[in-house]
Amino acid sequence: MHRSGEPDATNAGSHGRPVRVIIVQDHQLLALAIAKVFESEPDISVRGIARSGGDAAALASRENADVALLDFQLPDVTGPAAAGMILSARPGTAIVFHSADDSESDLLDAIDAGATAYLTRSAGADQIVEAVRRASRGELLIPADLFAKAIARQQHAASQAAERQRLLRQFTPRELEILQLLAQALDVDTMSERLRIAPHTVEWHIRHLIEKLQVHSKLQVVIEAARKGLIDL
Repeated sequence: MHRSGEPDATNAGSHGRPVRVIIVQDHQLLALAIAKVFESEPDISVRGIARSGGDAAALASRENADVALLDFQLPDVTGPAAAGMILSARPGTAIVFHSADDSESDLLDAIDAGATAYLTRSAGADQIVEAVRRASRGELLIPADLFAKAIARQQHAASQAAERQRLLRQFTPRELEILQLLAQALDVDTMSERLRIAPHTVEWHIRHLIEKLQVHSKLQVVIEAARKGLIDL
């Protein structure tokens, strides 16, 4: 879908050639409309349209994409997951998200995924074109305050992960097995058969779990373990 002929040097990308763009969009009509906008620009070359994260990664690698204009929700994966696939296949590709949602959570997810820019569907054609040009030059178009929040969120997640690992080290492998089975609401006899240990041994491990989690019942063990991130309910 790229234009024939050579662009003026003043309109070319940072490498003296058109910016190679791929469009990753599940809605075909929207993708074609965006492609038509880009094709009217002599310094932008549309190298293809992908409708899924897997196709986008292959297309980015094959076409040496400079920029991927990426929808936030795709049929196979989320936009951030697709961004990771693209960057694994073609490191250095600038990711410009184009989303119907502008929630802070999605914006932070986009930053975590390596986004250079985040545009909502209300963005005009000129804004999309300018974002792609600037992204191709390595410019970041996301406000600094959002980067600060993204960093804080990453630090919080790292702290939670470290705390979870510290807690896990307080339990034996057998206790963690019992904990998982308690979360499945299995009774002592069933756990005994599943683990091939005596029922009184199961009860002994449960008492240890109650002591370590500083609670008073098996139900509270499950609730407290879930609260601390030791198990998923």
